[in-house]
Amino acid sequence: MANKTGNGLSMPVCSRSSAWVLATFSKSLFALSLGKAALSRPGSPLLAPAAGQASTRGSMTATGMSQRMVWVDLEMTGLDVEKDQIIEMACLITDSNLNILAEGPNVIIKQPDELLEGMSEWCKEHHGKSGLTQAVRDSKITLEQAEYEFLSFVRQHTPPGQCPLAGNSVHADKRFLDKYMPQFMYHLHYRIIDVSTIKELSRRWFPEEYKMVPHKKATHRALEDIRESIKELQYYRANIFKASEKNCTIVENGGSSMS
Repeated sequence: MANKTGNGLSMPVCSRSSAWVLATFSKSLFALSLGKAALSRPGSPLLAPAAGQASTRGSMTATGMSQRMVWVDLEMTGLDVEKDQIIEMACLITDSNLNILAEGPNVIIKQPDELLEGMSEWCKEHHGKSGLTQAVRDSKITLEQAEYEFLSFVRQHTPPGQCPLAGNSVHADKRFLDKYMPQFMYHLHYRIIDVSTIKELSRRWFPEEYKMVPHKKATHRALEDIRESIKELQYYRANIFKASEKNCTIVENGGSSMS
């Protein structure tokens, strides 16, 4: 069975029970693509004249990609994952130094009028003021189409199962993504980077630095919220995490460092 996307492409619909197969297949494809890239690259170990002259460039590239962060922000009709729905989603990819590498889709998802009319007063006020409510009514994009777009995007820029979800209070977004976009979530690492945790610790442990955190506009639109979250984490990195760069060692997820 397949659903048609807006550009005429067919999207396979996989159940949760088949998601493991999908994730395994994705890993195989990613490994194959790295292998092909290594074959065509000058200085590749497979083309090297001697065993001791093998290049480590391919492994360094793979390590860099595994350190990337998948930034997501959702706007929903409420916070009850059993009855509320996603109405907007945006995604950005950064490297480990918080430089934006790729800007993904910024999608407004169609939802029925009954759901919009049943939103809380807070949601009605803020989503109405931002123009999001009307944009949802005008949208033609389904939840399934949105998941396909975002999954395609992260597959292009991150290896399967290695990069964490990142954002502000992103644990709340994760609950909705786990329920409504499981294939997207299966591509990511199980850990998350929640800027809100650092915010709360800084407020308690570094109150003077916390007072200088960049002010947020609070537009309650997905893409702008992500950019503000990245800017906030950049501030914490520069002013709270003051360890010398030369003492920092990149460690893979699940690994350990002796330094």
